[in-house]
This record gives sequence, structure tokens and C-alpha cells, in this order.
Amino acid sequence: MRKIFTSLTVLVAFMSCQEQDKVAFIDNGKVINDYQMKIDVEDQFKVKDEAFKKRTDSIGQAFQIEAQAFNLAASKMSKKAQQEKYQELGQKQQVLQQQIQYEQQMMQQEFNVEMDSVISKVNDFVADYGEKNGYTFIFGKNQAGSVIYGAEAKDITEVVTKAINEDYAANKDSDKKASDSKTSKETENDVTDS
Repeated sequence: MRKIFTSLTVLVAFMSCQEQDKVAFIDNGKVINDYQMKIDVEDQFKVKDEAFKKRTDSIGQAFQIEAQAFNLAASKMSKKAQQEKYQELGQKQQVLQQQIQYEQQMMQQEFNVEMDSVISKVNDFVADYGEKNGYTFIFGKNQAGSVIYGAEAKDITEVVTKAINEDYAANKDSDKKASDSKTSKETENDVTDS
């Protein structure tokens, strides 16, 4: 009996000495949606999109004015001249539509590249955060169901979101200072060269 008790004591002591895995999870969507870099990218593309819409509206209005002018002048033109002008306007409209569609596709591709970069930075940051803070695993909770349930105490979404935004702000500030410093040096060089 004494051997069994000693064995159990040793086993319990051994099990308590083993290091427990440090495990947590984050809500991927929430971290990404609350990441200031993503918000900045979306704001930047909103501005580009609004400028693009204004430009395309302006082009569309100019084309409509040209088409209306043709309609007014058409009665004074020969049938052949009307057909030629009509074909010319049709081709012009087609070229404008293709150009607009191409620019939209290019903007969408640029946006997708930026968003891929955001997601990549979040993934890299979470991996680095996990390593620096001694986590064995950090799971991602998402619609696909990689984590269906997690105890609230293991949810580090807010902590990671705060940390990634602080890191982004610090890097953004240092990039701005470096850019300002470079501009200042270029201005000094221009003054001394004069």
C-alpha cells in the first residue's frame, strides 16, 4: 500500500511539474476589421472610388451632351452621314465603357492586393505575438468553424487587436517622421545648391 501511495505521489508531482501548453484563440474577423491598417486602406480606396465615380460621371455627361447634339443635328444630315456619326458615337461609347471597366478592375486588383497584405500582416503579427508571449497555440475563430467554442478567458482578441494597432501606429509615426526628415533634407539640399 505504501508503494502505491508513493507511486501516486510521484505521479501527481510529475504531472504538476509538466509545463502546460499555453493556448488561446482570437476572432480573426474582429481583429482584421478593427485593425487600423485595414480601416486606412478602406478609407483610401473610398476616396479613390469617389474620385473615379466623379470622373466617370463627368465623362458620361460629356458623352450624353455629344449624343444629344447629334440627335438635334441628325435631321439636317444625310442618311449616310447620320449612320457614320451614329457608328462613331457607338464606337466611342464602347471604348469609354471598356476604359471604365478596365480602370475598375485595376482598382479592385489593387484593393485586393492591399487587403491580402493586411491579412498577411495580421497573421505575421499574431504568430510573432504568440511566440513572444509564450503561447503554444493561438487558434483563429471564424465562420469556417476552426474554433466553435472557446472559454472567454482564452479569448485574446481584444489584447491582440490593441497590440497590433499600437504597433501599426508606431510604425506609421516612424514612417511619417522618416518621410518628413527626408523631405526636410531634400529642401535643405535644394537651398544649398541654389
